[in-house]
Amino acid sequence: MKLETFAIHGGNIVSDSEKPVVQPITLSTTFVHQPESMIYARANNPNRHALEKLLAGLEKGADAAAFSSGNAAGVAVFQALESGSHLIAPEDMYHGLKNAILSMFKGVLEVTFVDMADLEKVAAAFQSNTKLVWVETPSNPLLKITDISAISRLAKEKGAILACDNTFATPVFQNPIDFGADIVMHSSTKYFGGHSDILGGALITKETDEFWERVKNVQISGGAVPSPMDCYYLCRSIKTLPYRMKGHTEHAMALANFLSTHNAVEKVYYPGLKSHPGHPVAANQMTGFGGILSFQVKGDADDADRVISKLNYFTNATSIGGVESLIERRAASEGPNTLTPQNLIRVSVGLEHLYDLLEDMENALK
Repeated sequence: MKLETFAIHGGNIVSDSEKPVVQPITLSTTFVHQPESMIYARANNPNRHALEKLLAGLEKGADAAAFSSGNAAGVAVFQALESGSHLIAPEDMYHGLKNAILSMFKGVLEVTFVDMADLEKVAAAFQSNTKLVWVETPSNPLLKITDISAISRLAKEKGAILACDNTFATPVFQNPIDFGADIVMHSSTKYFGGHSDILGGALITKETDEFWERVKNVQISGGAVPSPMDCYYLCRSIKTLPYRMKGHTEHAMALANFLSTHNAVEKVYYPGLKSHPGHPVAANQMTGFGGILSFQVKGDADDADRVISKLNYFTNATSIGGVESLIERRAASEGPNTLTPQNLIRVSVGLEHLYDLLEDMENALK
């Protein structure tokens, strides 16, 4: 099946004797003992099974594990590492996961943050105990692009696992496993959910090896799993994912082009622009450039806040991936230790009419 077809049919597993077109929601927390049956909802559930089968297929993996949030998914990978392991991560890593590493795993794991776009710096960061390389491409919020194939080669030479946060690109535009990643991570809260009303996360593995079994043990023993209702709604939302992403990326490209020529804008971060330093790599490993962009207004934080306050169709709120356009001054959300410029605005470009979005932004920048 092609992607659009699999998104609709891949998560529809119906065991009901009435053969409904849509898989029912199974709310039971326990199941009758029988050969090869499910036992308890923390370990498995029909709706979660369907979601994980769908996610694995979308990312061309062997198996998937669904979690109650994106952070829970990422943290499960770190928990599966042996104490004393060293990991390499992006210096502009999503702040929620970066904070989790620095707080939850202090004294347990070692970490080196580097610019993942600089292969020499990545190569120099490896240590004898490096067990994991974490990449995020495009990154949040600077939209940096990492060459997944090149990093994969470095990781394999050192016997390290390569994990890739693919939340911004989605499997519609990028399949990291095709480029050498061992594990793919998603905040399914974002584009998979698509309507800003579901919290979730996911991991997809290339192989069901020993490390993956440790990840699955964290999922089941730790119990940070999504509810049957959340799994049902994620399967439902993913049915429209390919077509939503086409609209998101079309609108983001148009907005990026508009902002890149505006005299009130200092800089635009969007890998679809040929001026973006990561554009050649992005064009090689992505089939579309996604619906997220960032830009710096000319001025300071107050100037950026004034622009945001004048907008009508861009909602000033955290998160990305909904059908509605969301916007925020990112440094204000990341806190005092942020490396993000204070005048940088991150935009999750929605599916409103393009002309309304462009007119709204033009008026706000006057």
